[in-house]
Amino acid sequence: MPKNRLTPEEERVIVHKGTEAPFSGEYWNHFERGTYVCRRCDAPLYHSKDKFEAECGWPSFDREIPGAVTRTLDTDGLRTEIVCAACKGHMGHVFEGEHLTPRDTRHCVNSLSLKFIPADDGKKSLEIAVFGNGCFWSTEAIFSNLKGVESTVPGYAGGTAENPTYEQVCMDITGHAEVIKIVFDPSAISYEGLLEVFFHTHDPTSLNRQGNDHGTQYRSIILTTSEEQLTEANRMIDKLTTLRAFKAPIVTEVKPLDHFYEAESYHHNYFKNNPEQAYCQWVIAPKVGHFQERFGQWVKKESILI
Repeated sequence: MPKNRLTPEEERVIVHKGTEAPFSGEYWNHFERGTYVCRRCDAPLYHSKDKFEAECGWPSFDREIPGAVTRTLDTDGLRTEIVCAACKGHMGHVFEGEHLTPRDTRHCVNSLSLKFIPADDGKKSLEIAVFGNGCFWSTEAIFSNLKGVESTVPGYAGGTAENPTYEQVCMDITGHAEVIKIVFDPSAISYEGLLEVFFHTHDPTSLNRQGNDHGTQYRSIILTTSEEQLTEANRMIDKLTTLRAFKAPIVTEVKPLDHFYEAESYHHNYFKNNPEQAYCQWVIAPKVGHFQERFGQWVKKESILI
């Protein structure tokens, strides 16, 4: 994940979890239309439509872009800290029960942790997609090589347990699926294009199973981050069904993303970091080879073909 150079004051807040003085930041009373991104890594975090005046002296939002922010218990043991899910940069804290908006949630964020991208400035506008189609080692190995994909993060989503571990998910008791969060540039690859890759690099007709990997954690699932994505995903399933693209009915689950929990660090870029591992050679490598053969024109030039 590329990181921008920070000033000493920005580093104090973002890296060392400091707090800027209230009413001192550039965005506490800022209400232009656009997107607020992480100052350190440029990942999209908040839409301006979800910002509100809380009269607290810091930028306040009642909802993050799904999957963009991770919540953890603060070191004081009382508050809930929020960090950028992509780079772990400190944002601030989240509070509930204040009854300030219908969502009853306030993300209290430091201006120094954010950069604002106006809606019409012509700069790259990134979006987030979340897919699960079996072992996330394979899924990341495929989507990380697509043109237009800025970053991929393996994790868990679609279940009910909070902060699940890999061991818990593998026991098939949390309801979560192994998924990949994809940050992509829609001007370089459309969400429809991502869906094409998703459906043609796994078996979407196999319920709770991909090859020898079986359990609900391996189910085919699309977790949408907007109404447009929800519509697009269902439209793609209808299209593939009409075309009889598969011999059996598609069983892919489609629902809005609630929470995304990042997987443990050793899962990140697993195929790239463990090419000699048996599972990588016998399971992932053939899948990546099939993907690159079918979608060669979409593969990043720096990617190594299998």
